[in-house]
Amino acid sequence: MQPDFRTERRASAGRGPAWLRRAAGAAVALALGVSLAGCGADSAGTVTIDFFQYKTEASDWFTQKAHEFEQTHPNIRITVNNSPNAVTDLRTRLVKDREPDVITINGDINFGLLAEAGVFHDFTDDPIVDELNEGMVEIARNLVQTDDPDAKRLYAIPYAGNASGYIINVDLWKSVGLDPYDPPTTWTEFIDMLQTFKDAGITPVEASLADSWTLQAPLSSLNSTLVPESEYQYLKDGTKTFADLWRPVSEKLVEIFQNYTQANPSVTYTQATQDFANGKAAILPLGTYAIPQVRLIDEDMDLVFAQMPATDDPDEQKLTAGDDVMLTIGAHTEHYDEAREFVDFLMEESTIEDYCDNQSAFGPLKETYVGEPALENVLPFFAENRITDFCDHYVPASINTGGFLQTLVTSGDVGRFLDSMQTEYDKVQARNFR
Repeated sequence: MQPDFRTERRASAGRGPAWLRRAAGAAVALALGVSLAGCGADSAGTVTIDFFQYKTEASDWFTQKAHEFEQTHPNIRITVNNSPNAVTDLRTRLVKDREPDVITINGDINFGLLAEAGVFHDFTDDPIVDELNEGMVEIARNLVQTDDPDAKRLYAIPYAGNASGYIINVDLWKSVGLDPYDPPTTWTEFIDMLQTFKDAGITPVEASLADSWTLQAPLSSLNSTLVPESEYQYLKDGTKTFADLWRPVSEKLVEIFQNYTQANPSVTYTQATQDFANGKAAILPLGTYAIPQVRLIDEDMDLVFAQMPATDDPDEQKLTAGDDVMLTIGAHTEHYDEAREFVDFLMEESTIEDYCDNQSAFGPLKETYVGEPALENVLPFFAENRITDFCDHYVPASINTGGFLQTLVTSGDVGRFLDSMQTEYDKVQARNFR
C-alpha cells in the first residue's frame, strides 16, 4: 500500500516542508522523517557527502566516478551507498532522519510521490534546465503526484533515458527482404511485417510470459501513441476508466501475443533474450535494457531498436521513453554547495557520454547522445520531442499489472482485464484519503 503523502502534507501545512514538523529543535516525522543534515562526520575542513545510488547495474560506474571526483576535490569525500532495494531503503532512510545529500532515483510513481512530499531540491528555475532535452524534463515534471499543474516542478534532473519498443534481428529481416533500418511506421505495416515472418516459417515475436512484467513493455510502447499522459488525470479523478483508456491497447496486445509468438511463449526473460540472440525470432518486444542482455550471448549481433507504431497515422507515433536515472539533491542538505559540485561533475558532457556507453542509455542533453549504435534509429523522436513516459508509471505499484496482462494475452478476455485493473485501482484510490 502506498502512503498518501497529500494527506500528510495538509496536516503540516504552514509549518515547514511536507509532513515535517520541528519544534524546540526536535524532529517529529508524521509519515516519513526528513533530515536537515547530510550523513557523515566532517573534520579538518573536509565535507562528507552521502550519495544514495539506486541503479544496481551501474553501481561500479558511479563508485568509480565518485573516486574520480574526490581526486580533484580534496575537501570533499563521497560516501557511496549502492542500494539493491532502493525504494524501501530510501523510505527507511527518510523515516530515520538520514536524508541523503545526493540521490539517483528511477523516474516512476515512487519518485513522484516523494517529490510531491518535498524531500528533493527544486531545479525548476535552475540554468541547467536550458541544457536538457525538453521531453525528458517534461516527463520528470509530469511524474510529480499532484493535482495542481503549477506544483508539477522539476525535483530531479534527468540523467539517463531508456525506451520501450522492439529490438530487430537485422539478419533475419534481410533474409525475408525487409529493411531493418526502415521499420514500420504504422500499425498495419507492423502487423504485415509480423505476418511476413510467419509466412516464411520464422517466429515473428519472442515472448517471455513466464516473467509477466515483460508484458508491460509492449503495453507502454503502444500506449504512448494511444493515450496522452494527460488522460491519467481523468483516471485519477474518476471521470474516465481503464475501459476508456486501455481498450485499444488491450485488443492490440491480444492480436500480437495470440498470433505471432513462438509455440511456447511462457519462457523467462533470460531465456527469451538468449533465444533471440540465437536467432530464433525476428523481434524482441522489450526495452533498450534488453540489448546488453542479448549482447552477453552474442556481442557482435547486428541489432536495431525501433518504435512500436500503434495507429495508421505515421505523424501520430510517439516513442515511450522514461527517465531511467534521475539525479537530485536532498531538500534539506547542510552541504548544498558541495553536493552541487558533485552533481555538476556528473552532468559534464564527457561524464554523461561515458555513462551512456557503459549502460547503453540515452543522454539527457539537448543533443541526445546514445551509447549503443542500435538506438540511433529512434533519435529523431528525441530531437522532435515526440516522447512520452511509460504508462505504468501512472499506475500504483501495488497493482499487479503484469499478472493481469498475462491473463489478458493468454485468455484474450479484454473485458476481464479492464475490469480487473479498474477494481484494483479503485481499491488503491479508496485508501488514499484526501
